[in-house]
Amino acid sequence: MVGGANVDVKAQSAAPLVAATSNPGHTHLSAGGVGRNIAENLARLGRSTRLVSVVGTDSLGDDLLERTAAGGVDVHAVRRTPDHPTGTYTAVLDDAGELAVAVAAMDAIDTLSPADVAEELIGDAALVVVDGNVSAAVVAHVVEVARRHGVPVALDPVSVAKAARLASYLGGLALVTPNTDELAALAGTTDRAQALDVLHERGVATVWLRSGRDGSRLSTTTGSTVLAAIPAARVVDVTGAGDAMLAAYCHAVLDGADPADAARYGHAAAALTVASTATVHPDLSDDLVRSLL
Repeated sequence: MVGGANVDVKAQSAAPLVAATSNPGHTHLSAGGVGRNIAENLARLGRSTRLVSVVGTDSLGDDLLERTAAGGVDVHAVRRTPDHPTGTYTAVLDDAGELAVAVAAMDAIDTLSPADVAEELIGDAALVVVDGNVSAAVVAHVVEVARRHGVPVALDPVSVAKAARLASYLGGLALVTPNTDELAALAGTTDRAQALDVLHERGVATVWLRSGRDGSRLSTTTGSTVLAAIPAARVVDVTGAGDAMLAAYCHAVLDGADPADAARYGHAAAALTVASTATVHPDLSDDLVRSLL
């Protein structure tokens, strides 16, 4: 896993949000970062996982690495930098647990370079996942090294702005997982069918278009499948749901599942995640995910 690692600061309102004033509620801190979350979800599902990232030499970085290692992730390839604090993601959630606004301070991960992603870290992997928090140069390096070693690569665009800067680096990707707005940024068109065709023409084998509670569309070069999301018993916090979906999908594919079944497995992992206050469900396991299917 190559991507962001940061501390999530989540503030949730106790009542419907009112703009431009103080809202009563509560805050919660947890280990986060798209790449880090995906790595921990994979590890909790029983998959051997390595994280390549950058965090500060501060106490937040110490705690973040300790929590990540405790989740089963190999963190030896995470570089510590004294020049930037450990990244933070500050999210404001409404009383239903839905994201209202967020601010990401990711200066540390911005320093990740191709030199941090040694060839042997990619060459011996069964699958590499990279997130859009890293630079286009890092994504290009990962894709090229993985291509030489015959290793499939999955890309999580992360946001519209980050998707736009990665639009030229899609060739040869096994999987891309955008939402509707990120898909438009990657393809340069808001026409969904045309956008999916554009990504396939650029060499993306599978596009998993994610729509939250509305489910997802899994598009391959041979066809498209619409999947209904598995509803959570109660939505507590949506943070990390997409990371759990992608991690579970990758885990299932590596176990031999076809893409549609892997996506359903991903939906189940996401449903468990949004029912927890933690960014990564603390009791996540393969048995727990399968109990929802």
